[in-house]
Amino acid sequence: MTKRTLIVFALCAVALLAADVTGKWTAQVPGRDGQTREQVFNFKVDGEKLTGTIPSGRGQDVVAIADGKVSGDTLSFTVTREMGGNSVKITYTGTVAGDVIKFKREGGQGQAREFTAKRAN
Repeated sequence: MTKRTLIVFALCAVALLAADVTGKWTAQVPGRDGQTREQVFNFKVDGEKLTGTIPSGRGQDVVAIADGKVSGDTLSFTVTREMGGNSVKITYTGTVAGDVIKFKREGGQGQAREFTAKRAN
């Protein structure tokens, strides 16, 4: 193999590594009423598997994230919440850039929302 081929291979391997988003992240998420509220994300990454919790919106309760994946700088997961006796599935997708994740949240009630989360210290 030539030196150039090895460099290209190494760069591709680095690009395929999952971003490490393990830890606590916070975001100001826009709501239906135009107000924003703080959302806390607690993530753990194991290879390409993403697990963690977010607040349920009801006091101190938390909801486990499901279907979590990290591939390169992209992550996705779902959360199912109980609202008015109905199960509501919400999908989050995001792009990681250092200590920032640009998220899009879809599902539930209302239109899709975009927001930015930052790694908490």
